[in-house]
Amino acid sequence: MINERLINIGFGNYVLVKRLIAVVNPASSPMKRLREDARAEARLVDATQGRKTRSILIMDSNHVILSAVQTETIRVRIGQEGETPCDVKD
Repeated sequence: MINERLINIGFGNYVLVKRLIAVVNPASSPMKRLREDARAEARLVDATQGRKTRSILIMDSNHVILSAVQTETIRVRIGQEGETPCDVKD
């Protein structure tokens, strides 16, 4: 049985921690280019529910996920073992 850890990235959306490569601040020009390139290549997932993008998650599948949750908040959630009530079991 494989135990996969999920973290909440806002509004009931979750990502697998082991598939996450980076959580970055969206304000810099390179991150804005990353977002636009991902949008053009259909690799962008917008999980902001229309709110302001506060962090960008880069996944190992080359997908880029936009979140309305602060980068620091996501970092704290990743660091807390029991933070999420969801665990996927195969």
